[in-house]
Amino acid sequence: MKLRKISAAAATALVLALTATACGDDSDSSDTGSGSGGGDKIKIGIKFDQPGLGLKEPDGSFSGFDVDVATYVAKELGYEPDQIEFVETKSADRENALARGDVKFIAATYSINDERAEKVDFAGPYLLAHQDLLVKADSDITESTDLNGKNLCSVTGSTSAQNVKNDFAPEANLKENSGYSECIAALQSGAVDALTTDDSILAGFAAQEQYKGQFKLAGLKLSNENYGIGVKKGDTETVNKINDALEKMVSDKAWDQAVQDNFGPANYKNEPAPKIGDIVK
Repeated sequence: MKLRKISAAAATALVLALTATACGDDSDSSDTGSGSGGGDKIKIGIKFDQPGLGLKEPDGSFSGFDVDVATYVAKELGYEPDQIEFVETKSADRENALARGDVKFIAATYSINDERAEKVDFAGPYLLAHQDLLVKADSDITESTDLNGKNLCSVTGSTSAQNVKNDFAPEANLKENSGYSECIAALQSGAVDALTTDDSILAGFAAQEQYKGQFKLAGLKLSNENYGIGVKKGDTETVNKINDALEKMVSDKAWDQAVQDNFGPANYKNEPAPKIGDIVK
């Protein structure tokens, strides 16, 4: 009787150990991408609401330049498109998402600057954008100073509009909205005369079919915005692998094709592909 009790206890312990091991295997099969591909998945942070860059389509698919770059990089890391899980990462939460390990890397119009580089590591840059103005196709606004006395739109809390008002057109009337779509609607109706943010974001909106031919970029270069791929601080191995992937994307012309596919309809005068590791101030 005593022997049977010991055997039962041992058997129970063995079952619990096997169960715990099995659960551990399941959790490792879908992480942020610490493996080298195979049966794993990789979680990548992007924007969901920026046409031409990172957009979640009505059917649940994703499109945009950042999406194409992220997909190419993931493939070089060993992940096929069906192994990618795109995660929405809003601007204010990007550093936290990386620190928490919610995603392996972030490609989401993520401008490299000194403040952010203290919290995350960056691969790239993979695109040099500039702050610009979006105006109606027949607008006579050609310089930032032309905005004096005019209505300028940007999103609430944006540094872009303040840059224009503080440095270029102090007499511009700043109108802030919660999102770029509201600014586009205001520009379309004539409630504002211009919308300002990065030229890549503006080109993405202008390239949309419903806006085709209605808007144009002024072609100003009010700032340099080096888009990088954010990686958790200290993960040098991943940064190096992503840089290798970006260099390959440029050399095999996949980068040029992604630019044309996503920005071509807006006649976006993009800068040449930046040299990886070279930050233009």
